[in-house]
Amino acid sequence: MRIALVASLLVTFAVMFVAQVANRPADIDSESLNRLPVVKRDTLDENGKRIYDYIAGPSGNAPKTGPGGVTLHSPVVAEGFQMVNQALRKSPIGQQYFEICALIGAWEFDQQYEWSGHEPGAVRAGVSQNVIDAIKFNRGVEGLGEKEATLILMGRQLFRGNHQLNSDLWAKAVKLFGKQGALDATMTMGDYGMAAVLLNAVNQQLPPDRKALLPIRK
Repeated sequence: MRIALVASLLVTFAVMFVAQVANRPADIDSESLNRLPVVKRDTLDENGKRIYDYIAGPSGNAPKTGPGGVTLHSPVVAEGFQMVNQALRKSPIGQQYFEICALIGAWEFDQQYEWSGHEPGAVRAGVSQNVIDAIKFNRGVEGLGEKEATLILMGRQLFRGNHQLNSDLWAKAVKLFGKQGALDATMTMGDYGMAAVLLNAVNQQLPPDRKALLPIRK
């Protein structure tokens, strides 16, 4: 029974992999899964190698896909990009609200790679499915927690229409999160919005083992 189940899962995975490969645009690199090749450490100058090692961390292997891999084509930018992201991850707003802000940025730019990586992260951080679905399906915020609703409404004001945040909502954010927290939340949305634009530019594809979780908007 167990062997049959494993075999069935392997067949399913193989079929999905073949389908993904067949549907990839012609300009997608087979290793990076985007329009740019993977950056090799030995092609960089000394400062580039230092930054590569910083991005790679203890494993010694920098990401091949996603923002970490793409930004290495501009090492100095990659370093700053990584430093900002890591600082925001340590924000006093906490992991739950960080992940909500990341999802907001990803959704506003229809970024499948980013969303499909952060929705499971949000679940692990304790974000309720109702909150995730309010972002995912562009639903109203009625019935959500005050902090969650405030972040979602902030994102919608900043990314849509005239891109201005009204005074009342800013004051509410400061009351709920403090001045630093309100600023960090805003910067996190912007950070993931920027990453989404970057990934859309290079047409980043999903790895074969990552399920697409963001519905395609028509």
